[in-house]
Amino acid sequence: MSDVHSTIEAVWKIESTRLIAAIARVTRDIGVAEELAQDALVAALEHWPEEGVPEKPAAWLMTAAKRRAIDGLRRGQMLEQKHEEIARELEVQQQQLGEAMDQALDQVIDDDVLRLIFTACHPILPVEGRVALTLRLIGGLTTAEIARAFLLPEKTIGQRIFRAKKTLSEAHVPFETPRGDELRRRVQSVLSVVYLIFNEGHTATSGQEWMRAALCDEALRLGRMLVQFLPGESEAQALLALMELNAARTAARLGSNGEAVLLPDQDRSLWDDAQIQRGMSALEYAQRLGGGAGYYALQAAIAACHMSARTAAETDWAQIVQLYDALMQTAPSPIVALNRAVAVSMVHGPAAGLDALDAITTPAGDSALAGYHLLHSVRGDLLMKMGHFPEARAEIQRAITMTKNLREQELLTEKLKQIENLDEYAEGVR
Repeated sequence: MSDVHSTIEAVWKIESTRLIAAIARVTRDIGVAEELAQDALVAALEHWPEEGVPEKPAAWLMTAAKRRAIDGLRRGQMLEQKHEEIARELEVQQQQLGEAMDQALDQVIDDDVLRLIFTACHPILPVEGRVALTLRLIGGLTTAEIARAFLLPEKTIGQRIFRAKKTLSEAHVPFETPRGDELRRRVQSVLSVVYLIFNEGHTATSGQEWMRAALCDEALRLGRMLVQFLPGESEAQALLALMELNAARTAARLGSNGEAVLLPDQDRSLWDDAQIQRGMSALEYAQRLGGGAGYYALQAAIAACHMSARTAAETDWAQIVQLYDALMQTAPSPIVALNRAVAVSMVHGPAAGLDALDAITTPAGDSALAGYHLLHSVRGDLLMKMGHFPEARAEIQRAITMTKNLREQELLTEKLKQIENLDEYAEGVR
């Protein structure tokens, strides 16, 4: 790749979101805005290698997009009306459109980007559509890059993005930052999309890799943007804290051959102290804003308990149980209950943890985790600690068949070997 093309790629990565956002404020259609921005990129690829990179590349791209918009307006008008009837009107419209797009670049870009985020994460879209559109428009990832990240066909991701843009256009979703109660509702949708992106990167649901660093990095970038745009939103601060704290363990979560390393076995000297401090500061700020009991704040507080322990043995599991109890009051879910059962087992022993686990899956409880591999993994681990090896083996085998991630399968296979060795030893003792 030539130096100029590398520069264009770098400029596009930096400016594409702001460019699309600025154009969308004028066109009121993010699909059209993305097309115009892409046209401007093509123009840059055509002109910059010969003419050189302009002093103000963002302004150059906006000017190119403006010309494409005016050309499109002219073509559309020519098709609909006779030339002599619209000549004067077209001249006025071109001038108005040009002035509007010139002003769009000069005005506060951050407001436009925030509008773009709220539009891409609009609740009218299915979750997978929100995720794909957010990564495309705000993350600047190509369709191929998104497809690779989620191990899906490029055509599938392309269809999701196309349907999402079409839905927004047909529903005439306004390109604006919501206010009042609607703002609070929409913030939750935005935060959930960012959290989904981070979680998929932190522990991939399928494939051969334990993590997908690019998705974690993108989620962190989005989280940092949100706290900049919404400094008074405690849950935005808390989500950033949660992601920073979890991401701080990245280097310790992978072995020399890419194998997964679970929290108790991690070399804590590899944890990123600077990132831990950023996470702790964001959590403290969220708590000062009065959001300490929020969904993300409680999870961040749990992560902070882990990060504060110098060794796995020093972890304050009793405090973690209390935080999970609070989380069950704030946002009860089977996943939270599962994690709470693990914490209970660390405080009161595996039998107590198994009792807490059984409460999730009995007819009187919630059986939504029946097909979730981590339920069987946790159950198998607790049964192993209690010496119930045949039952533990069956649970781990079930978990292996359920997970689609190769690294998790490797972890569970090692656990299965451990159970079998313990069972053989117990047989010898008996």
